[in-house]
Amino acid sequence: MTVASLLTPDSVVAGIKGASKKQVLQDLSGQLARISGLPERAIFETLLQRERLGTTGVGQGMAIPHGRIAGLHRLVGLFARLQKPVDFEALDGEQVDLVFVLLAPEDAGADHLQALARVARLFRDAKLVQKLRQTEDPAALYAILTADIANRAA
Repeated sequence: MTVASLLTPDSVVAGIKGASKKQVLQDLSGQLARISGLPERAIFETLLQRERLGTTGVGQGMAIPHGRIAGLHRLVGLFARLQKPVDFEALDGEQVDLVFVLLAPEDAGADHLQALARVARLFRDAKLVQKLRQTEDPAALYAILTADIANRAA
């Protein structure tokens, strides 16, 4: 599984505004509703419910909100670069400016966990993360994400 298989050019966004984690999740839920065809409210509730279990802020300014949701037939990802960092209650205390949301079908099983692991590995690449932070254009962000994946897969 590659991160590129989770993203389309329409699922990479930049300049997301929000003064709080909840506002950011609401905005990203709207983006995901357009991509997936699922109700925005159902996506938001799924992401919020997961956050109640513990923060998805993985540290170093990055978060991976995720959840399983009824009505979804494949894994769906969305990458967002926030306009300003927000408090995601990350374990390291750093505010988050890069977010990769992952939605999975209710019965995704190991595929969901593999996708989460793949995204976490992506975020451990310091050079890639630096490029993402220096880029504001969604098409360029998509190119960075997918080029990196293609190079690693080769």
